[in-house]
Amino acid sequence: MSDKIQLLAISGSTRQQSSNHQLIQAIAVLAADVADVQLFEGLTGIPHFNPDLDHDQPPVEVTAFRERLRAADAVLICSPEYAIGVPGTLKNAIDWTVSSMEFSKKPVALITAGTSGVKAHASLLGTLLIIESKIATDAQLVISAVKTKLDQEGKITDADTLEKVKGLIHALIAVVKEEPTELLPPPSLR
Repeated sequence: MSDKIQLLAISGSTRQQSSNHQLIQAIAVLAADVADVQLFEGLTGIPHFNPDLDHDQPPVEVTAFRERLRAADAVLICSPEYAIGVPGTLKNAIDWTVSSMEFSKKPVALITAGTSGVKAHASLLGTLLIIESKIATDAQLVISAVKTKLDQEGKITDADTLEKVKGLIHALIAVVKEEPTELLPPPSLR
């Protein structure tokens, strides 16, 4: 039996060679001593969210996604920003978990990486916090101009970004192990 944390990684990009996939691969290498990183590859197969289908027997793809989330000790979401928003496939998948609460009290790390990423990051962070994800202050990160911070093999070449990603990994592990760390508060519902 492994003492490694089971980390489910979700890329918000549907492109196989995206910078977000490369970041997940880089994190898998950086965290290899403490975490077993598994990439969830079924995002595009999840049907459009429909509350009428969210009952005792939801679509099989939804059940599989929910089971992967429940089995994970923590979740890493690494997403681009599309038209200053959250990619639809990612938001759709998260919507399927609202009633079943797989993200509730689940340690989550969030990276938004793209040209800018600020607007999508704020939106996605708000969504994750309202569904009660446990996110440490240092377990969320915006990486703007991401393509200038990775080489062609997906290795993080920017020293500042590398240190922030290492800090994100450390902060996520601290949440999983329930070590003292500063968590982000839930958003105001005003």
